[in-house]
Amino acid sequence: MNVVRIAMIGDIVGTPGLQALETQLPALIRENKINFVTVNGENAAEGFGMTETEYRLITAAGADAVTSGNHIWEKRGFWPILENEKNMLRPENYPVNAGSVSPGSGFFSMEKNGVFWFVINLQGRDLMSNIDCPFHCFDVCFDQIQKHSKTPHVIIVDFHAESTREKESFAYYADGRASVIAGTHTHVQTADERIMPKGSAYITDLGMTGITDSVIGMDQKICHERFFRQIQFQMKPASSPGRQGVTHGIIAEIDADTGKAVSVRRI
Repeated sequence: MNVVRIAMIGDIVGTPGLQALETQLPALIRENKINFVTVNGENAAEGFGMTETEYRLITAAGADAVTSGNHIWEKRGFWPILENEKNMLRPENYPVNAGSVSPGSGFFSMEKNGVFWFVINLQGRDLMSNIDCPFHCFDVCFDQIQKHSKTPHVIIVDFHAESTREKESFAYYADGRASVIAGTHTHVQTADERIMPKGSAYITDLGMTGITDSVIGMDQKICHERFFRQIQFQMKPASSPGRQGVTHGIIAEIDADTGKAVSVRRI
């Protein structure tokens, strides 16, 4: 059995999340002998989107692939990074209309330590924008892997979605084909990590990396005002002087020879 270890880290929220990642991820990799790391960074730039600075910090901390979601488009100046840095992903299932293609890709592959790693970044549609079908998009990506990949290989999916029912439905759909399926977007870590019937590791949401004494990583007072007054005040990441942010995610063990999960646990 050729067991490899993957760490998937939940949405980075602002500077506190970046500081937590920089401090905690290198030790996590070292102590758990992690072979491959994904980090969702779509909220890294003060809570909305990314800049090149955040991207460089995340990769310097140890991320092999940086995934994202619907907020990745917030900073138009970041779009060239999406286009040029192949391990910086946006959801693959954004549409192509009249020849207009969104910058970047949601499908990444690399060889590392004798294993071929494939990362697929998808976005859900339930309670979100009605973009192209993530289920069909996964099929297209999987077919490409089957045609061109060598073994051993591992397939990792970041499914960025609002709806738990869509995430679980997708997990059963991709079970046995993807090695790991992890939901992102809602910033609240779920307690349902498990190995699916056909061998995929799964969790509905990785959680977030940031200040836990907050509202999904954001300033409590601003969030209260939004609800009390029904005015869409701009949210800002929470700050907590003297307290470090927390890193949330999973560690999954995969048999790279079969692509099936051996174990999965929350971090």
